[in-house]
Amino acid sequence: MNKRNSKAIILVLIFITMVFAAAKVHAAPEAFPIPKINISVDNANTPQQYVGNIKLLIMLTILTLLPSFVMMMTSFVRIIVVFGFLRNAMGTQQSPPNQVLVGLALFLTVFIMQPVYSKINTNAIQPYIENKITQEQAIEEGAKPLREFMLKQTRKKDLDLFVNEAKLNYKVTKDNAPLNVVVPAYIISELKTAFQIGFLIFIPFMIIDLVVASVLMSMGMFMLPPVMVSLPFKLLLFVMVDGWYLLVKSLIMSFS
Repeated sequence: MNKRNSKAIILVLIFITMVFAAAKVHAAPEAFPIPKINISVDNANTPQQYVGNIKLLIMLTILTLLPSFVMMMTSFVRIIVVFGFLRNAMGTQQSPPNQVLVGLALFLTVFIMQPVYSKINTNAIQPYIENKITQEQAIEEGAKPLREFMLKQTRKKDLDLFVNEAKLNYKVTKDNAPLNVVVPAYIISELKTAFQIGFLIFIPFMIIDLVVASVLMSMGMFMLPPVMVSLPFKLLLFVMVDGWYLLVKSLIMSFS
């Protein structure tokens, strides 16, 4: 009976503790009120409040499209594709992991695009926030540095393809080229450049694979996978030549 009583007392204590914890959880919002967020334009009493709410809505809309802008209109495309080729050439499977490669590509993108960001902030964002220019003028001024950057990396053949398919009724120059023509031309040019860099990356590692496979066949070790033997030599070669330094330096200089 003592054991049963002790078990019953423990169960009662656990139940009381859970009840008090639930009561504290329900009472937490009253002790620490959560502020209500409202971005509705119906509550604007003055024109300044109305304009401020509209700006906030526009900013939130832009943030939803920001990942696409970062991936397709910056140096991110070339960098992440080259990193993927490097990992496949070395045969390291999931090392470095995707999170590391994407993070490094993002920081390199921020570093490379810093001059473009500065121009956009100086010519478009700050004047628009200070109500010196209109929204249309801000979009046009912000697109100019980005268009200039993309056209520097875009091949004329790729640009002409989309210009001809768009059937524009005016002569396209670097100053008036629409973004719906520049962006796809820039992307396919970046993919071609990234594939060219990937081909050069594959060559030394492919030579190591051929040498190791030839040695294993000459020794009669047909059951031993050549990839398992060549992987340490690939890593040794990459470390000895300071591969990350050379690769990152080449990527940065390719945008200069």
